[in-house]
Formats: sequence, C-alpha cells, structure tokens
Amino acid sequence: MAAFDDLSRRSQPLPTSFSGGCLCGAVRYVCDGEPVMAGHCHCEDCRRSSGSGHSSHLAVPEASVTLTGAVTAYVRPADSGNPVTRAFCPTCGAPVYSSNPAMPGLLFLRASSLDDLEVFQPQMHVFAMRAASWDTRSPGVPVFDRLPPGM
Repeated sequence: MAAFDDLSRRSQPLPTSFSGGCLCGAVRYVCDGEPVMAGHCHCEDCRRSSGSGHSSHLAVPEASVTLTGAVTAYVRPADSGNPVTRAFCPTCGAPVYSSNPAMPGLLFLRASSLDDLEVFQPQMHVFAMRAASWDTRSPGVPVFDRLPPGM
C-alpha cells in the first residue's frame, strides 16, 4: 500500500479520533487510528451494496476501532476470490464496515457512516472500468481500472 502513503493532499488535518455509526444508532464506533487510505470503489458488489454508483471507504487499522452494538455480516467472494465481509446494522440495514483477508488488520469503514463526513478525503477511484457513465469522478483523484499496484 505504499502507493497511498501520501496523505499530504488532505485539505485539512485529520482528527485524532473520529466516530460514526448506522442510521438508527444501534451500531456505533470510535476510531483512534489514522486512516491508511480512503477511496471510492466502483466494483459491482460495492455499487449494489451502496445503492449508488460506488461505495466510499476509509481504511483504518482494525485495532484502532471500538465498536458497540451488534452487526450482521454478509460474506461474498470478490473478483480476486477473497471473501469480503460486509457488516451492517441488523435493524436499519445501514452498512458500517467491510474487511478482506487480502488486507489483514484493516477495516474499511463506510464513509457514509461517519459522523463528520469531512474525515473522508478520497485518494483514489478503484475498479473504474466498471463505473457507470453517470457516476462522476473526483477531479485530481487518481483513477485505477482495477486495484492499484501494491494492494
């Protein structure tokens, strides 16, 4: 993930701690770690699970997240064959995070679950080859047809 070590493009400093949760509030989290990367994924699974043209994720060290409330998980193999676990609130259905054994030790928090949406500052678009024509990309943010090298 060396390709994403440059976090200097952030327009504002990251908070030392941030929080989020589901729509109904039954699932909450606090993260005390600095994000490793942030991006938009246009793969079919992310599109379908978001109900939009892409999902936006903030990758953080798993050990830095304290989760309260129960989640329900749905596991499905990604294009790579790795089983991606998507966790969501069993009450309201809002997605909260995902994990992938190809990237051990990381949780991918859904940007839509953040209390302060400005914590998410995208660094890339991945699986752009699958993006819908109407789903515009962020200006100045690198675009990768698949996953970038090193991921």
